[in-house]
This record gives sequence, C-alpha cells and structure tokens, in this order.
Amino acid sequence: MADIKKINIFSKKKFWAGILSAQFLLFFILSKFESTVIVFERFFEIQKSLHQKIFAVFPFSVGDVLYILLAILMIFYLSKIFKKNSRNKFVLKFLILLNFIYFLYQIFWGMLYFQKPLTDRLSDDEITLQDTKTLALEYLSLCKKTRNLVSEDRNGVFKLTDLKKTEQEILQQQHQLPSFINSKKPTGINSFKTSLWKGIMSSTGILGYYNPFTGEAQFNPELPSTYLPFTLAHESAHQLGFAREQEANFIGYLIGKDSKNAELKYSTQYFVLKSLLNDLVEKDPKFVKKVIRNYSLGMKRDRLAEKMFIKKNEGLLNDFFGFTNDLFLKSNRQEGSITYSYFSVLLIRYEKMDHHK
Repeated sequence: MADIKKINIFSKKKFWAGILSAQFLLFFILSKFESTVIVFERFFEIQKSLHQKIFAVFPFSVGDVLYILLAILMIFYLSKIFKKNSRNKFVLKFLILLNFIYFLYQIFWGMLYFQKPLTDRLSDDEITLQDTKTLALEYLSLCKKTRNLVSEDRNGVFKLTDLKKTEQEILQQQHQLPSFINSKKPTGINSFKTSLWKGIMSSTGILGYYNPFTGEAQFNPELPSTYLPFTLAHESAHQLGFAREQEANFIGYLIGKDSKNAELKYSTQYFVLKSLLNDLVEKDPKFVKKVIRNYSLGMKRDRLAEKMFIKKNEGLLNDFFGFTNDLFLKSNRQEGSITYSYFSVLLIRYEKMDHHK
C-alpha cells in the first residue's frame, strides 16, 4: 500500500513538471504568432488599469510585500525538500507554485516582449557615426541650457525639488506621445512606489523595476537626482505596456523631451547625452572626452555625484546583478544592458524625422 502511495505522489510530481514544460512550449509557440501577441496586448490594456486602481491606493509597494512573502514561502518549501520525510510532498507544492507564478507572469507581462518592435514604426534610414555625433553635440547644448533652470543642493549638484509634481507631469506627458508611436492608453493613475529594497537596489545598480503582478512602478529613492525623473518616466513606459528595456527608454525620452518641467526635461536630456556618448566611446573616444570637457560646471558636478554614488555602491552584488540582468534581457529579445545601440537607433531615427517636419 505504501508503495502505491509513493507511485501516486511521484506521478503527480511528473504531471506538474510536465505541465510546466508544456507551458514553456505553449508560450514559446504563441510568441511566434503576431495575432496571439496582439490578444495579450489587448488583455494588458484591460488588466493594467484594473491592477493600478487596486494597488495604487496603498501607500507602500504591495508588489514588494508579495515578493517577500513569496521568497519566504519558497525558502520554506526548499527547506522541507531537503528533508527526506517531507521531500515528495513539498516538491509537489513547489512545482504547483512555479506553474502558477509562471502562468500569471506570462499572461500579465511576458508575452509583451514579443510585440512588434518600435523600429517598424520609424524610417529605416542608415545611421552614421556623424548622425550620432551631431545629436550628441545638440544634446550637450540642450543640457547646458536646461541645467540653468533646475535647483541645486549646497554642493552645487542638481536636486529634485518636488517628486510628486514630477510624477504627475510624467502621467500628463503620456497623453502627448505621438500617435504613430504609441497606441496604448494612459491610465492617469499614480502608481509609482518607493521600493522596500532601496539599499539592495543601490548595491546592485538597479534603478527601478515594474511589478507585473500589481502594475506598480518601483524606484530607488536614493538615486542621484539626475537619474530619478527619467527612471520614473522609463518605469511609466512599462506601465503603459512597453516591455523591452530600450523601448521603455525611448518612450521615457518622448515623455520627458518636451516637458515644461525643467527637472524631468534635464534628467531626460542628460540620459540621452550619456547614452549617445556610451554608444560612441569605443568608436571615437577622443570625441567623447572632448564633449565631457565641454560640460557646464553644473553638469560636471552632477557627473561627479553620479560617479561617487556608483563608487560608493559598487561590489560583488552589482557585478552579479549586472551579469544576470544582461542574460535576462538577451533571453527576451533584447540586446542586453551593455549596449545602447537599439535605443540610439530609435532615438536618431525619430530625431531625424522630427527635424524634417
């Protein structure tokens, strides 16, 4: 009788392991069909509003609390799995939990990585080194002008004065996105949340993240002010339904580029400038050094503050998360965190179109 029970439990484990494998295969196949990806896009339009309405009312990050509870549950299951007398029972529970989480992740978010790329909505003009350099110089000039309009702390470093005002401006600017780029509807709901993991985020180099289970946009409040407004704009792009990191950067750029809020505008322009210089650093290091030398005094202080923040928080955690995040991005049809070329392609092609109007 005991043997029959063991066989029964084992067959259940095989069943749930098989279901998980079937899910991997099913979502992989679905991702290959444009029509099914569009269905998931439409479903996201419905559920994003619902999620944000439910969870925005809480003053803390509900998603982070869920992650903490999930981590505790998984650690508990794993501890039981290592004990012989409870192994079979908890392997089964662990597999059921994995199936449930993976299914929710895919229907809420994962399939959005396979949307048609934004490059399809822009011209396919060839991008030259000169295009990138010209735009870098243009954004150097814009940064210098906008830097004069923002506040500073006692060390002369850019300081964000009103976080809530910036958040509201981002939500307003979502309505101004070009219709040929964006067909997604803004919810107008403020669901930006301070992450409960801010210390860990600083040590890992993670600026912010979107929680697909709650629709919240988490951010690290310890970030230098140069990072913060654009990080919020980037995460808000995820809330709209842009899954790919570099596309979220592009939408964040569109949100901030023409904002009347000088703090959001400067953070956006500065991000664009740094991105272009990062793209040029191996192709023309002399040009990059020359541009940095021509930063205004305020911009140089901001750059130093960023470098000090990175230096203060660098370490093994930063290296580990940078490596794992790079693998994750590449596995989801993205280029990885070490390159800015896809963002640069979107940016330069859009700017060229904008200039020709």
